[in-house]
Amino acid sequence: MEIIASYGTIFIILAIIFGLYMTWGIGANDLANAMGTSVGAGAVTLKQAICIAIIFEFLGAVLAGGHVTETIRKGIIDPSGIIDHPEILVYGMLASLLASAIWLMIASAKGWPVSTTHSIIGALVGFALVGIGPQSIKWQSLIAVVMSWIVSPLVGGTISFLLVMSTRKLIFDTDNPLKNAKRYAPVYIFLVGFFISLVTMFKGLEHLHLKLTTAESFAVATGFGLCTALLGWTFIRKVKDDSTANRSFGFASVEKVFTPMMLFTACSMAFAHGSNDVANGIGPLAAVYSIVNSGGEVMQKSILPFWILLLGGFGIVLGLITLGYKVMQTIGKRITELTPSRGFCAELAAAITVVVASRTGLPVSTTHILVGAVLGVGLARGVGAIDLRVVLNIVISWLVTLPAGAIMAMLIFFTLKGIFG
Repeated sequence: MEIIASYGTIFIILAIIFGLYMTWGIGANDLANAMGTSVGAGAVTLKQAICIAIIFEFLGAVLAGGHVTETIRKGIIDPSGIIDHPEILVYGMLASLLASAIWLMIASAKGWPVSTTHSIIGALVGFALVGIGPQSIKWQSLIAVVMSWIVSPLVGGTISFLLVMSTRKLIFDTDNPLKNAKRYAPVYIFLVGFFISLVTMFKGLEHLHLKLTTAESFAVATGFGLCTALLGWTFIRKVKDDSTANRSFGFASVEKVFTPMMLFTACSMAFAHGSNDVANGIGPLAAVYSIVNSGGEVMQKSILPFWILLLGGFGIVLGLITLGYKVMQTIGKRITELTPSRGFCAELAAAITVVVASRTGLPVSTTHILVGAVLGVGLARGVGAIDLRVVLNIVISWLVTLPAGAIMAMLIFFTLKGIFG
């Protein structure tokens, strides 16, 4: 308790710096994954992607980010064994933030699309092993998280595969693809608006102290989906048949229909990313803040300050602006060739998977989901459409992330303990 009283302000300052560094890494890596499909498909420019991220990443983090943050903080380790030594937990949270941030910076500079969720959970486990003991790790929760890493890409890939096959059957393999594209496009855009707004209705409004019943939530989500579909239709109906472009690529005019549709999926993906992955950066920060603010009490529940959510959103956007382009190239261009229609299917599938995960509080990886969705799009054209060497390198980088985060967290934990202890 004396250490908390003596160095409390320093701990909060370090937590803010490390948390900002960590969320910067999330933006440079994970958010770059999320926006890479839109940029890689040529639907949006890099500047447009950044503008979209600034708006919708903030909204996702602030409106729907609180629930998953609680899961990251309390679902992986049990701090009850160090209630009389809260400074140990502070060292651990700080070490986890810094270790994850360093690894994400390295991976982003190399263009490796690693998992920020892997990184922070690996760091937390590493700290818990040396700082509290193996018994403090909730192995059952960890197994559930590991299972989610397997399930996430499978679900994302399956949904994207089905979406691609549906566009092929309803649009591309018909006598008049452009006409059918304009006919069915509002339905796909409705799905974007419906799923994104539904997760916000279910739990995101907790921060605004508004409660809706399940029926009311579905009604509002349906209304929002219809509004987005109508807005999308106003853009799509202006697309004309370009015979010149069609000579070089038979579906050039049809792909133009999907270009404005990708604006909607890019917005939804940024929102979904903010709601789920902001927890990786601000969870440990919130833990440090609550311990210091309570005078050293390791509380089971604490109010998440609004400014922490804002800080998380700011850091993520900053990371995308400064270093996100390298990972965007990997996810958007190197796995498989993306067109606006394929990119739309991948992003919609990933958004659906992420918001469902955010709704249930499961800390899934946006990287796993989106790579799975892009693979699903590629598999719809056959295995030959996928660069398997790139996929293998991505999988290796995922495997390295866990031990890298754990080892660095151990070293930083002992360093902090030596400095303040």
